[in-house]
Amino acid sequence: MARNAAFEILYREYYVRVLGLCRRLLNSNELAEDATQEAFMRAYKSFRKYRSEQPFWQWIAAIASNHCIDVLRQQNRANLALDDEAAEVEQLAGAQAPVLSDLISLQEAESLNRAVGKLSAKYRVPLVLAYFNQCSYDEIATQLQISRNHVGVLLLRAKQRLRAELEAAEGGP
Repeated sequence: MARNAAFEILYREYYVRVLGLCRRLLNSNELAEDATQEAFMRAYKSFRKYRSEQPFWQWIAAIASNHCIDVLRQQNRANLALDDEAAEVEQLAGAQAPVLSDLISLQEAESLNRAVGKLSAKYRVPLVLAYFNQCSYDEIATQLQISRNHVGVLLLRAKQRLRAELEAAEGGP
């Protein structure tokens, strides 16, 4: 009974955060709600395996992220096309990398969230994992089954597209 009560408290405390993560990854309220419920169901089933010295957010966020990536892969509507590393690297020759903090300072969080939502899953997923879920490049590479270098390329491209979107929304260059 104590396990159920403890999990219920964690559920209430982290539900909104997990929903936000799923919404950013899936770019859909309906899919995000389903994914959030599924993530918590999976977490509940394996709650005995949870190590209390590990922050609960990291544990539940990993479960939710993995599930969302699986959903994106299963639904061919979101073509991740993460296997074109050489083409991505070649396109970046000479490009300058904007810093995410610069992007945040350009617009308020609402504008940034709209811009993130406009990114294709190919760029949105690694960006959300890196900056909203605070995953390392190695963790992202493992989750997406790509190389660490390709993660860097995708993040750089995502930030470039975000900058362009934010500047366009602002009426900039």
